[in-house]
Amino acid sequence: MLEYKFELYVAGDGIRSRTAIETLIRMCKERLAGRHELEVIDVLVYPERAESAKILATPTLLRREPTPSIRIIGDLTLTTSVLAKLGVPEAAMLPELDARKDS
Repeated sequence: MLEYKFELYVAGDGIRSRTAIETLIRMCKERLAGRHELEVIDVLVYPERAESAKILATPTLLRREPTPSIRIIGDLTLTTSVLAKLGVPEAAMLPELDARKDS
């Protein structure tokens, strides 16, 4: 059963976009395996999606489910902080992880 639905808005395939995508995929795989859905939306390809979601900067991560929606703009590499902001209950029990240091 899916508990979380995410939309990640990026601009092109530059380093910031790739880092955001890779970090979020790794975080979801490690912490939310089988409990999430992730859609990556390139605002350069789908500007209407960005406009309808009121995306002003990238990367932007939206948690659509569970409601209410939550928006995180910018750096996603501090994975424990991101998980906590997204409302993942297990995040409080995890040590702070910085994805930039895992590479």
